[in-house]
Amino acid sequence: MKWRLACAAGAAAALALAAGGCGNGGDTSHADLVNGKTLFVGKATCGSCHTLAHANTKGNQGPNLDQAFVNSRESGFGDSVIAGVVRDQIAHPRRGSIMPAHLVTGDDARDVAAYVGAVAGKPGQDAGLLASVGTTNNANKVATVQAGKLTIPADPTGALAFQFGKASAKPGKVTFSMPNPSPIQHNIAITGPVKGHGPIVGHGGDSTFSVTLKAGTYTFLCEVPGHAAAGMKGTLTVK
Repeated sequence: MKWRLACAAGAAAALALAAGGCGNGGDTSHADLVNGKTLFVGKATCGSCHTLAHANTKGNQGPNLDQAFVNSRESGFGDSVIAGVVRDQIAHPRRGSIMPAHLVTGDDARDVAAYVGAVAGKPGQDAGLLASVGTTNNANKVATVQAGKLTIPADPTGALAFQFGKASAKPGKVTFSMPNPSPIQHNIAITGPVKGHGPIVGHGGDSTFSVTLKAGTYTFLCEVPGHAAAGMKGTLTVK
């Protein structure tokens, strides 16, 4: 709770400075919001740490961006002011933050900040081209066991998803494998009649574990905080 209050206070102070002309980077007139959202949910990995409803991200290692700016909107601060604050925070994260400085730079930083400035603390959902960013078509793809191994890779784009939304297997010993081609850390785990999980791995790693499956319905998921809640999970049927 303390970090949330500190975040809100910090955001309010930064907004006051921006409104007074001390903020910079708030010019969003040439921003590419599609690129901004793509980076936020993907390669920039912002969504793995931050909750932002429009982006369907539920990370909890960093501040909830909707909560951080909703009061500011109610106080009359506009998109460009919030974007300026976000861009300043990208360049100069608060002391003790796990976010590295200059996670994105140049036009990319402008675009990410503009996207957050356009949607943070606002109700509703993205529309048009923005609505398709960060979504996958993996929900009905089924992974099957090959030579005793069930391979369910992470989505390579950085979206919080696996490349398969479903999986099937027969009872017996199975090795689960989750190659990770994405820029975000992930793992794979199962819950159900039998439980198991592999280690969290970064880009190029492979999260693996072996279990003896019993008949039933399971959920496979990523255990990194916020990832399963954002959709990185699927259904495994064993029969």
